[in-house]
Amino acid sequence: MHFSKTYSQLLLTLPPELRENAIQYRQLKKLIHQLVQELSSLGLSPTVLQQLLEQQNPASLTAQIEEIRQQYDRVSDHDENHQRHATVVYEFIKTSSQIEPRLRLSIKHPADATDVASGHTTTPDNILEALQLHSRALESNTASVDISYSSANTHDLIIPLRSDTAFFQLLNTALTSLAEHLNTVHGTFTSTLQCLAHAISSTARPTSSSAPRSFSTYSMAASNAATLRPSSGSRNTDLYSWREIFQIYVEAEIFESVGERTRGERSVEETETRMRRFEGRMQEKRSMLTLAGSKDALDVFMRMNVFILDLKRFQFANAEATRKILKKHTKRTALPLPSYLLSVRNSPLPASPPPTELALLPRPPASLPRLLVQAIGEILLPIVPHVDDYSCLICTSLAFKPIRLGCGHLFCVRCLVKLQKLGKANCPICRAPTVLKADRTNVDYALLNFMADWFPLESRAKLSTNEREAAKEELEEFGIAGGCRVM
Repeated sequence: MHFSKTYSQLLLTLPPELRENAIQYRQLKKLIHQLVQELSSLGLSPTVLQQLLEQQNPASLTAQIEEIRQQYDRVSDHDENHQRHATVVYEFIKTSSQIEPRLRLSIKHPADATDVASGHTTTPDNILEALQLHSRALESNTASVDISYSSANTHDLIIPLRSDTAFFQLLNTALTSLAEHLNTVHGTFTSTLQCLAHAISSTARPTSSSAPRSFSTYSMAASNAATLRPSSGSRNTDLYSWREIFQIYVEAEIFESVGERTRGERSVEETETRMRRFEGRMQEKRSMLTLAGSKDALDVFMRMNVFILDLKRFQFANAEATRKILKKHTKRTALPLPSYLLSVRNSPLPASPPPTELALLPRPPASLPRLLVQAIGEILLPIVPHVDDYSCLICTSLAFKPIRLGCGHLFCVRCLVKLQKLGKANCPICRAPTVLKADRTNVDYALLNFMADWFPLESRAKLSTNEREAAKEELEEFGIAGGCRVM
């Protein structure tokens, strides 16, 4: 299937606001066809033009110019006593609002000063006249030809390319409109994400908010650390449901892989597969949500991820359309595109800044889907704290009750007690001699209250584990290895 048809079918599956800002591939393709006809009418078919632009031998260039002369039969006999040198340059001129591509044909010949002064007409002049007369015979508003003399023995023929100007004008307009639209999409998405974060935070409330009567604040001044007993949580919150949903989302790695071997953005096909898998799991987890606001928030969250997928497909198709149309421009016309354009369209960042005449062409936008996924990670996911961010670096479970050493590193109380019993004086992380100096004043009560508030179930489980380990160690100190037995 041709890319043009595939591209059109893909756009039909995207939202209208994205479809309206897509590259107009078919219209650009028609302008390329018009440009080929325009060049051919000047005797510069793609084959001839490619030879003119690629040949490095000046004599060969002159020979190609002579072939053009013979086709139109508008020149006098060739003067073999004059050796001429010809060059053809495809250049861009920047105006106030657009880029105007044109061809410059320069012919140098060793004419005497007397010949120039007397107006002696040599073969190069007649070649230029042939192209000029033929161009004037074209329809009105077609490419005009202008002859200027840069020196006494150099003749320049400048051929503005009307269809090529229209091509770059349309491409520039499409890219500019796309960049503006994607900026708007980014701002709108961020605003919606902030509203969603507020909605989820009202349903994923901690214990102090959902069940204030069952939550107790611990501090050194109150001396209630010994009676520490976190609550069992509350039914008026979907905190644990949202924590599990976000954990599944992070582990799914829908849009980007964080693995060492496969790090980077995923392909559209892989993203679609992972999105379908994630949607299936969310259908199962939806029943876990007890609050009506949570289900509505989950629907919004899923729609935002589907939109990122649509945007990823759109940007991929748009970039492919731009790459293919520029490649087709070079292949059909034999006009070499500037290296800046080719490097920009094939790599995220150009190797060098654009020339002055190409400054009007906007750079391709960065991967907006990646920016939106990053926004989810920065704005939405942190509203529900994850237990891994507050784990002990020794036992890897929740660091409850947390002990902060003088060096600043954090461990749970049981792991610190074990280090002190073994006589380990240095911190396991930085090797600072702070372990044996720690006592009850090193309890981080602010973090202890935070853990009891946001992780009530994990805190109770860790506290029970600590109590069992302490009882076991105490029995072992009395020589009762298998526990207390009644005979």
